[in-house]
Amino acid sequence: MNTIDSHFADVNGLRLHYLRGGVGSPLVLLHGWPEWSHVWRPVMSRLIDRFDLIAPDFRGFGDTQKTSVRPAKDATPDSLATDTLGLADRLGLERFGIVAHDVGGFVAQVIARRAPERVSGLFFFNCAYPGIGARWVEPRHLLETWYQFFHQLPWVAELIGSSRDACRIYILNFLRHWSHRKDAFDGELEVWVDNFMKPGNLQGGFNWYLSNHESRMAVIEGTTTTPPPINAPTRVFWGEHDPLFKQSWTDRLSEFFTHLELSFAPDAGHFVHYETPERASDEIRRFFDRISTDGNFRAVSHG
Repeated sequence: MNTIDSHFADVNGLRLHYLRGGVGSPLVLLHGWPEWSHVWRPVMSRLIDRFDLIAPDFRGFGDTQKTSVRPAKDATPDSLATDTLGLADRLGLERFGIVAHDVGGFVAQVIARRAPERVSGLFFFNCAYPGIGARWVEPRHLLETWYQFFHQLPWVAELIGSSRDACRIYILNFLRHWSHRKDAFDGELEVWVDNFMKPGNLQGGFNWYLSNHESRMAVIEGTTTTPPPINAPTRVFWGEHDPLFKQSWTDRLSEFFTHLELSFAPDAGHFVHYETPERASDEIRRFFDRISTDGNFRAVSHG
């Protein structure tokens, strides 16, 4: 398939939307917030000749069926992982690579621990992982993570969705503030606003924060059990200028990923895959080509 097309599949009682295009080894691309499958189009268009690319909308996001138009806690990393594995089953993907960002990184780690035999490799653009610990809420970082708590208020979707202008102001704040390339979303902003003004899409995204709050607090408070390290070949390409996922937070990655290759994207912030799609696509291609031919993957750090 040389085009990127929209599809739907019935998965776990949901009508789940996904983009698909390309030929070759399968890669599943998992988005973050404030994103949905659309964010992968620049990368997909550059990799369509090499990989079978599948980019789903998580429950509550994009055009996937909404489970609730009100605050709900059914969008945990475990439930999103179950949805993703269910889609892979429906599509007949026995083994696949995962490319993940932000929310998708949480989900990818669940999949890699639950079904390691299904995962050929992991590629992360920045990566929320347990080693960040209490640094999420360090005093000087609270001005970055405030939204994770704000999104849990029962009236927040009504406020942000009260008008198209309100939605535009709110979403633009994150797209620009988290980007190093401030023009990365120029000409595309209205596509983002269109998406989040669809019924249920604001609350659907906010439900992720409600659903993940307790596990996030356990990591911050140090009361959770440390998960076993992931053994799949792992590539982390971290935006050097990300104000939310700080570059210094990469210091413990090797404790949680035993076969890790880490380097930094010098011209990107939080949205590496969207700010620098050419470089991001080159790195994805190089990594998955390498692990498909190198049975003795060795950890490498360029950081």
